[in-house]
Amino acid sequence: MSGIVDISFIIVSYNTADLIGECIGSVQAIADCVKEIIVVDNASTDSSADLIRRNFPSVRLIENDQNRGFAAANNQAIPLCRGRYIFFLNPDTRIESESLRPVLSFMDENPRIGLAGTRIINPDGSVQQSVEYRYPGQRYAKTELKGLKGPIAWVMGAGMIARSDVIRMAGGFDEDFFLYGEEQDLCLRIRKLGYEIGYCDSPVITHFGGQSERKTELPDLWKKKILSEYLFYRKHYHPGTIKKIARENLVQAKWRLATIKLFLPFFADKEKERNKYNKYKIVYETVKKIGG
Repeated sequence: MSGIVDISFIIVSYNTADLIGECIGSVQAIADCVKEIIVVDNASTDSSADLIRRNFPSVRLIENDQNRGFAAANNQAIPLCRGRYIFFLNPDTRIESESLRPVLSFMDENPRIGLAGTRIINPDGSVQQSVEYRYPGQRYAKTELKGLKGPIAWVMGAGMIARSDVIRMAGGFDEDFFLYGEEQDLCLRIRKLGYEIGYCDSPVITHFGGQSERKTELPDLWKKKILSEYLFYRKHYHPGTIKKIARENLVQAKWRLATIKLFLPFFADKEKERNKYNKYKIVYETVKKIGG
């Protein structure tokens, strides 16, 4: 094989010791290309870093003394990447394919594509929705999003490959996004540079999902997602557009709160409906505070 590195894998870990070993092992098992693996550990408290040091000595390990978030951790590794392509891979995943040649050929043959997603499945084999054709609030932002290349808006960050030079040209991830929304933002900025977002059916990746947020309470999780969404709006949409989106969010949340409260006695699964009520209450309160 050539001494040129084909793919640099970046894996950001936070308390995923029970999963990251299988993730790294699945990458190392693929032998049909030259690759390197860089793991950035965000101050895990579950011995993740020790596990990697002990079992995977060829992996380049960066240990942070605090949780810097997904975007910032990826940015730490990007300058160290020697590959023609960078593959961003979540630690709660496993690559099922035996070859990376299909995705390398796909990227080599489609120079207009700056970043691409791959096929992602659930542990039971069902397909996860990993490709989106619209951005949040896009129907209100036709002017802001006019002239973008390609039909795909963004792909799930659990497994995506990008040209190293394009990632560097885009400036990597925006570190204002601590968690959630960073792949939407990155994909949009890459499209604004004149590239398309693509999709390749291989490799197939099993995604166990949400493992780094297992200990996060649902209200905090919902709030994080709302704040990230409005950060995306503030970066890319006009103030008038954001006000329209916030108004719709408030109307919808208020309506759902009223209907759930009214019909709660008639629901069989009252706990499920109470969770929905709490979710829309957080949406309403958060958007009321920051949305307009």
